[in-house]
Amino acid sequence: MSKSLRNVPAVTTGSAVAANLARASSKVAGFLETGLQGAANTERAYKSDLNTYAEFCALHGFTAVPADVTTLTEYVAYLASEKPTSDTGGGREKKKGQQPLTGPHALATIRRHLAAIRKAHQLSGHPMPATVDALNIVMEGIARTLGKRQDQALAFTVEELKQAIRSIDLETTAGLRDRALLLVGFAGAFRRSELVDLNIEQLEFTERALLVHLAKSKTNQYGAVEDKAIFYAPNADFCPVRCLRAWLNLLGRTTGPLFVKIPRATPGQMAAPSDKRLSDISINKLVQKRLGPAYSAHSLRVSFVTVAVLNGQSHKAIKNQTKQKTDAMIERYTQLNNVVSYNAAQALGL
Repeated sequence: MSKSLRNVPAVTTGSAVAANLARASSKVAGFLETGLQGAANTERAYKSDLNTYAEFCALHGFTAVPADVTTLTEYVAYLASEKPTSDTGGGREKKKGQQPLTGPHALATIRRHLAAIRKAHQLSGHPMPATVDALNIVMEGIARTLGKRQDQALAFTVEELKQAIRSIDLETTAGLRDRALLLVGFAGAFRRSELVDLNIEQLEFTERALLVHLAKSKTNQYGAVEDKAIFYAPNADFCPVRCLRAWLNLLGRTTGPLFVKIPRATPGQMAAPSDKRLSDISINKLVQKRLGPAYSAHSLRVSFVTVAVLNGQSHKAIKNQTKQKTDAMIERYTQLNNVVSYNAAQALGL
């Protein structure tokens, strides 16, 4: 069982599931353990969420697990409320560089907190409160209040991406890596967690395209191999396949992490890439450095969907690359809200 879920303070004491693992046969225990796990990034988020929840309960004298409806409604209301500048979230001392939270959490984040609490109840062998009508009504109110505030990563245009690529110093190791990551991340509609986890062994170069074999992703928790196709571009300067090959030539190996950290080098020399993966935070900073602070790592994926829709691609064709399950997710990702630029009223033939 993942330590990030097992070691949550004040939530897993006397875990009935842990006891079942101890009594079960090795086969049953293995399946039970796997069933309680999720994507690595999700588990990290859950650990942080549960720490916040446990501290909130301790501060207000609530029982974290098993929770009652009052505890849960008070907690989600706290997450959705404006915070005083001095509030550090449940009494926690903020780490250096962190700013106190003064605004409400995003609706999706609040729902993730509830999912983490539900997971903690599973691990502890406790059901969630049976009467959740009050919680549902409060969440409906939060959704109505925060729904209009939901931020979506900004989409960039292809020309903006090309301009960012032109400004990269390709005489540096970081430049070659960043060019490859930006182009592959955009052309493949990758999540940043997928870029973090990519290994060289997952790449298959063919005459028509680069195939990237993904064994697991946020929407594919069962390990069925999914493929992304990255196609050659006419201009070698912006070709994701050729630029990735240039990065691989510099890496000089055929296995291991694809996008890695780069230590400082002696002035005038190319830095030697390390074998340590970039983190999801590092990738976010990389995108902001190259494209501007208004963008994020998620912009790579949002921009793919937006550009594909503008170019007349079907939802089916887009989902083949993004691996999204529904058309609604494509609509959510597509940023065509400018009433002047994207409006059928300009094509009425008047």
